[in-house]
Amino acid sequence: MAFLDQNPAIGYPLVAGFGLLVGSFLNVVILRLPKRLEWEWKRDARDVLEQPEVYDPPPPGIVVERSHCPHCKHQLSWYENIPVFSWLALSGKCRNCKAPISIQYPLVELLTMLLFVAAVWRFGFGWQGFGAIVFSGFLISMSGIDLRTQLLPDSLTLPLMWLGLIAAADNLYMPVKPALLGAVAGYVSLWSVWWLFKQLTGKEGMGHGDFKLLAAIGAWTGLKGVLPTILISSVVGAVIGSIWLALKGRDRSVPIPFGPYLAIAGWIVFFWGQPMIDAYLRFAGLAP
Repeated sequence: MAFLDQNPAIGYPLVAGFGLLVGSFLNVVILRLPKRLEWEWKRDARDVLEQPEVYDPPPPGIVVERSHCPHCKHQLSWYENIPVFSWLALSGKCRNCKAPISIQYPLVELLTMLLFVAAVWRFGFGWQGFGAIVFSGFLISMSGIDLRTQLLPDSLTLPLMWLGLIAAADNLYMPVKPALLGAVAGYVSLWSVWWLFKQLTGKEGMGHGDFKLLAAIGAWTGLKGVLPTILISSVVGAVIGSIWLALKGRDRSVPIPFGPYLAIAGWIVFFWGQPMIDAYLRFAGLAP
């Protein structure tokens, strides 16, 4: 780690390449995890309801099965699976059937690369930088899944929360107490908004996964980071949501996923929350 800190010309390209590779894996998580969870839910429901067995083969796993074209099922060779470059070389089309390949693939890979490089730029090449990389990777995968399916899986939100608390146990970013309070405050704050909205309208204004995601973010940002995360996510959500509705002409009753806005806000607060809070206190004349 010290070698990379002393030789950033080597460290940053290595992290960038690592980010592209992880971004390729996150694409697999975004696409396959919801299908796998849905298959497991259906299987469990049949068991609970004591329904007869049906032939329902499991969807591809996340780690073992090779990537393939979703249209013609053509298995991708290694040179067709190089992050970003393969998509550009193939002009965004399958080599076998010429069907279009979603631009999601290179975008997720590039975003992962940029956030990973930002992580080591902000926190260095040590354990803090590695933790920021892990935090960023989880947020990218959950945002992608929520955008596609309006689902925030417990298999991602809860491990992220526990990893934040484990990091606090080692005092990596903060002591355990503010991290634990941040997790509790994150969950309770959004749950309270959900409960009040349901009492007033009879409708559920957000999914329970949003509570758990903010709890996970609170475990990484601490108690001080929860309110800024809520405020920033609300502003970002209002702006992007309004633009989305204007461009797509969607019915206002159609739910819009809130997870990506929480993820954007949580990432900003985790990286620059304390400087933002200090600047605000100085601006308000509350700083000593």
